[in-house]
Amino acid sequence: MSRATKWIRRLVIPVGIVAALSSVPLINAITATEAPAGFDNLTNGFTSQATFDLDREVFEGREDIGDGLGPLYNAQACAECHQTPVTGGTSQITELRVGRFDGFTFTDRPGGSLINDRAIDASIQERVAGEDNVADFRSSLNILGDGFVEAIADATFTTIRNSQPSGMKGQIINVPVGEAPGQTRVARFGWKNQHASLLSFSADAYLNEMGITSPLQPAENTSNGVSVAAFDTVPDPEEPPSAGFPFGEDVELFARFMRATKAPSRDAVAAATPDAITGSNLFTSIGCANCHRTSITTAPTGTIVNGGKFTIPPALGDKIIHPYSDFMLHDVGTGDFIVQNGGQSTLTKLRTPPLWGLRTRSRMMHDTISFTRNNAILAHFGEANPVINNYINLSLTQKNQLIAFLNSL
Repeated sequence: MSRATKWIRRLVIPVGIVAALSSVPLINAITATEAPAGFDNLTNGFTSQATFDLDREVFEGREDIGDGLGPLYNAQACAECHQTPVTGGTSQITELRVGRFDGFTFTDRPGGSLINDRAIDASIQERVAGEDNVADFRSSLNILGDGFVEAIADATFTTIRNSQPSGMKGQIINVPVGEAPGQTRVARFGWKNQHASLLSFSADAYLNEMGITSPLQPAENTSNGVSVAAFDTVPDPEEPPSAGFPFGEDVELFARFMRATKAPSRDAVAAATPDAITGSNLFTSIGCANCHRTSITTAPTGTIVNGGKFTIPPALGDKIIHPYSDFMLHDVGTGDFIVQNGGQSTLTKLRTPPLWGLRTRSRMMHDTISFTRNNAILAHFGEANPVINNYINLSLTQKNQLIAFLNSL
């Protein structure tokens, strides 16, 4: 398959105007533009359409035991969990996380918090143990537009946090960048902000959801802490490095596909209604936008991120996105009591779920047990208390207008 295009941008300043420029403030030479959006299976320009279509086929491809599936797994293809309304979207699929909490500290169970729902042999099927007193579901996340999220500068998160009201400031954590050993970056992917790069995210999902190892995740998961080596017939890493793909071809194509996806689009007809327009203003005025950030601009084209392993190209740089998220961790009373990369301070916190594409979801919140927009809103408390009190004090008409706005996303 063809490689993702490498981009280089140079700003050439004629010698005759250097002196004049030195006397005025420096400004961004590139004006930010709207990121392309749509549920249309079209590239955002990061790759050609032909390459995008081929990468999407890989993302949709079904794995079997001969490919290294399992021995423990949840799905046989990425698209099993990311397929509403197009490949890369969200779905109703959940994964089960469990652990142990003594009232003060969370402790991982043997084998980690993930319980894989499937196994290639019945004798190694994972189960929740009696000692596991914490359990929760996590819904599959939309990955459309994640290339733009990866392209957000670390400093932007600090700026957003500093603008948030006291008591509602998001928690920023830095996590390892798998493809750049020893390097960290501000986390932004996963319900607990487990990852900062799409390569790391892809390798993690390949292992934890399909049981396929790669150079970034070379060791198989265990079954309740017990080795499954006797059932693993394909040598690790099952997705080996190859020419042009040092982190495994499928892993890199998954990441390339995600980087080339458009952001979820709004329903233009619904968004233009008077109720949705009023609801949008209410969304901001009562405080929802403090965490569900309406607009973020990605880093400039040419910015080097992910520990030096990725240069932001024109297709992703200097783009305005509307994710309705700050991508930071907050305690809004719905936390899962599971600890991963962020330490014990993240116990009851979750990443603010992006609301772009919300109209495609029939089940909401991280555990998918809120079925109406109103119920999902009322499930918030903790840091969100002031906002929820504002919502409760709206008239029924105003609440319906705000929900009309949410239904347009």
